[in-house]
Amino acid sequence: MNTLPTPGVESRRANLPATEPALVPPVDVVEDGTGITLRADLPGVPRDKLQLQVENGTLTLEGQVDLPLPDGMAPHHAEVELGRWRRVFSLSKELDSAAISAELEQGVLTLRIPKAQHAQPRRIEVKVS
Repeated sequence: MNTLPTPGVESRRANLPATEPALVPPVDVVEDGTGITLRADLPGVPRDKLQLQVENGTLTLEGQVDLPLPDGMAPHHAEVELGRWRRVFSLSKELDSAAISAELEQGVLTLRIPKAQHAQPRRIEVKVS
């Protein structure tokens, strides 16, 4: 997945302490007339280890993956040693963060963030006198 620049959502790396390294999941951001959809790849993250938080216009995605090895075994080669995902987004005031919906399916998190009522397109009726 590629990160697409989209008005209303700005991705930034979280300021993580050096003791808490994390992988940055790839995210697609798609905007339409009524809101924004984010799709984040979070392979191996179960629902109970996924945390989503909105605070002060910032959306934080965090997920934990357990990578257990059988007793007495050690990897000869490990490309993924971190079991933690984290990504932080700044949300525009045009988005309704109180109405975010989330779905996790086959390692892909889909978030729908609708535009606030005042930011949505609306049709204005013209009266004939």
